[in-house]
Amino acid sequence: MIKTKNKTTRTSHRTGLIAERIAVWFLRAKGYRILAQRYKTRYGEIDIVARHKDTVVFIEVKTRKLKNDALESVTHKMKTRIERAALLYIAQHEYAQDMGVRFDFIALSPPFFFRHLDNAWRPAT
Repeated sequence: MIKTKNKTTRTSHRTGLIAERIAVWFLRAKGYRILAQRYKTRYGEIDIVARHKDTVVFIEVKTRKLKNDALESVTHKMKTRIERAALLYIAQHEYAQDMGVRFDFIALSPPFFFRHLDNAWRPAT
C-alpha cells in the first residue's frame, strides 16, 4: 500500500508553490533574473536563486495566515541551512564565484500582504 500525504500537507505544499510563483513574478518585474527555483542540495532547498545586477541572491519565500507569523517564520536553523546550500551553489557555478552574495526573504500573507526584505540577513562568519 502506498502512503499518501494528508490533505493539510498537500494544501500547504500547493500554497507554498503558488507563493513562490508570485515571488518570481514580482522579482522579474523588479529586474531580477531567475537562475533556479527549488534548488535542491544535500543541505536542503533554496526557494529561489536569482541574479540582480552583480549579485547572486538566495531567496526564501514563506507564506502564513497572519503577516507577523510570515515575517517571523525564518529561524536561525533555516538560515544556516540556506547559507550552506548557497555555498554549494556558488562552488558548483563558476560565474557566481566572482559575484556578490545576498540573502533575501519574501513573506506573504493572504489576501494582500507581501513584503520583500532584501539583504534580510548576513551569513555567520
